[in-house]
Amino acid sequence: MTKFDFTSLIGRIIQMLYKRLTRQNNQGVVTLDKSIKLQIKDILRYKKPACHLNYIEDGFLNFHFMIHKPDVNRLQLEKGINPAAAVNTLDVGKVRPAILISTSPNKKGTAETPWQDFYDSDNGHIRYFGDNKEPNKDPASASGNKVLLEAFRLAHSHDPIERLKTPPALFFKRVAVNGVAKGYPMFMGVGIVNSVELVTQWDNKLERSFTNYAFDFTVLCMKSEHDTFDWGWINSRRGKQVSISQTNKLAPASWNTWLNKGSNTLNAVRRRVSTLLLVSKKFQKPQKGTHQELLLEQIYKFYDGKKNSFEALAEWVTEKVIGQELGIYQKGWVTQSGNDGGADFIGKVTLGNKFSKVNLIVLGQAKCEALNTPTGGNHIARTVARLKRGWIGAYVTTSYFSDAVQREVIEDKYPIILINGARIVEEVSKFLHDSEEFKSLEDFLNHMTALYPTRLKQRLPEEILNT
Repeated sequence: MTKFDFTSLIGRIIQMLYKRLTRQNNQGVVTLDKSIKLQIKDILRYKKPACHLNYIEDGFLNFHFMIHKPDVNRLQLEKGINPAAAVNTLDVGKVRPAILISTSPNKKGTAETPWQDFYDSDNGHIRYFGDNKEPNKDPASASGNKVLLEAFRLAHSHDPIERLKTPPALFFKRVAVNGVAKGYPMFMGVGIVNSVELVTQWDNKLERSFTNYAFDFTVLCMKSEHDTFDWGWINSRRGKQVSISQTNKLAPASWNTWLNKGSNTLNAVRRRVSTLLLVSKKFQKPQKGTHQELLLEQIYKFYDGKKNSFEALAEWVTEKVIGQELGIYQKGWVTQSGNDGGADFIGKVTLGNKFSKVNLIVLGQAKCEALNTPTGGNHIARTVARLKRGWIGAYVTTSYFSDAVQREVIEDKYPIILINGARIVEEVSKFLHDSEEFKSLEDFLNHMTALYPTRLKQRLPEEILNT
């Protein structure tokens, strides 16, 4: 028997066992045993032409085997937004079982995908741009946007029955395996639409603007399930004449908590991954061969010969990191070279409001350093040495921080914020995505350079407390 025949035979045997695991209860509701489980960042194989017979394809779980259900419309992952066909249920009427959402980072900036989605499953957040790309068109009429807007309406209803109809969103990110960019979706979690924003975006390729929706999702925690997701829940929701209430026995506990208590609990059920205090070099730099790596290289080269003007960008990034949206950070000024007293820029953080508030001076250091050389511990030490009571530090570098530097900051409990090259690129990328003013990174950096002389002031740091 050939290897191919043997693989097919094994697949057929598993499929037979899989069918036997389904059972029919007295109410005619199909329930699936918890037989196919995923963890976030598991890679699946999405092969064409589709074949559901083999459990494993090319060393990865076969997506088509996982979603296969006899006599039910097939789920696909051909588009960015892939809604499952609605089904009639025994308890709440017609329901959409699920929405599969896919992002393709390798297509960012193309005519097909003239935007960039942000996936941060470890911190329970995904920002996904809808499927309208046409100017002069109501973005709510785009098929995918229409589905997600309806899911948002259901998820935030005060009526528990309406919330019960909410389709879970399943997230996938296409990744390259052995240099192959297609056919390998990575599972990134399950979530609920948290908020919706109407945005204007710019298509660099076609040089035109268009309106679209940006959807913010809360990715649910699965700690009660030991961080595993049971795909049997999704397949059971797709069955004929099902009870949604009963299928939710297979849902993550966080999903049922949200169902019972409503959208005010979304932050409580958000996925959060506790990470080690020390962050390795590879997580402080953009991944090799990515668009983000190219952006960081462009930033570094742009400031070659004019590194003082990098201070304005560092000040801007610090504002974003500390929390511009919360309104707690106020920019002060960039210090003049030679008279900076060890600081490159000054800012202020305000905690509380009115009488019940406290102001903290932010002393910032900016270093446009070689991308592959860690920032020196002596620079961090000099910055910390200048901090007074009620001050915090911010150190911004295009490079990264070595384990030794991080250990010193942690062990000595230095009140300093470390901002590495990867974070710079993250903030700049987010801004350029939503910006209508700047069409390219170079436009933005030229603007920051022109702004630099206007930010220069010769003042004492304490003076910012009076502003």
